[in-house]
Amino acid sequence: MSKPKLISFKLCPYVQRSVILLKEKGVDYDIEYIDVYDPPEWFLALSPTGKVPILQVEDTVLFESAVISEYLDEVYAPALHPADPIKKAQNRAWMEFTSPMYMDTFNIMMAKDKESSDAAIKALIKNLEGLDKAMVNTPWFNGEALSLMDISAAPLFTRLAFYKKHCHLNVLENFPKLKTWSDELLARQSIKESKVDGFDDMLLMRMGKIGTYIHTANS
Repeated sequence: MSKPKLISFKLCPYVQRSVILLKEKGVDYDIEYIDVYDPPEWFLALSPTGKVPILQVEDTVLFESAVISEYLDEVYAPALHPADPIKKAQNRAWMEFTSPMYMDTFNIMMAKDKESSDAAIKALIKNLEGLDKAMVNTPWFNGEALSLMDISAAPLFTRLAFYKKHCHLNVLENFPKLKTWSDELLARQSIKESKVDGFDDMLLMRMGKIGTYIHTANS
């Protein structure tokens, strides 16, 4: 089987899911990062949506991070989705639920005034309330076994930890179950290694360039 190749942006949470999954499965892979704000022509020719990430498998290009995760889980053992069809479907539904939460964290980064920042934080907290209700097991979403759902949520908690550390925004303070889950995820080696070197500095630089309200208010 040929080595898969990921193409993405260094701050993209969606490719981080794929990186975690590949590391958990011990798969040898290549990765190339592009500037999504000035993408090369060769990338636009490959990506049907013009978005990252994409996964190249020989002459085939896969896009959409959830699809990439499903493919990798089917091809490389061990399978991390639950075997039971209804449990698997339930996990897929909650994976879909987490995806808009990345837009919440992005909106916090992009907000240039207090009103917009507060609105983005409020939207995030509302979604966290929904996720909190689903978190009935420990240490992982389904109990003892790490799953794609855990991996799907890991980049979210990476960003929430960043906001807590650098912007004094602790959105998990009223969600002890999610905080415990986050601690378990962020302590896992594959998740630690999934962040690019200098991740925090690059994100801070990006926020400074944008003039993010929450960044300037806490500088």
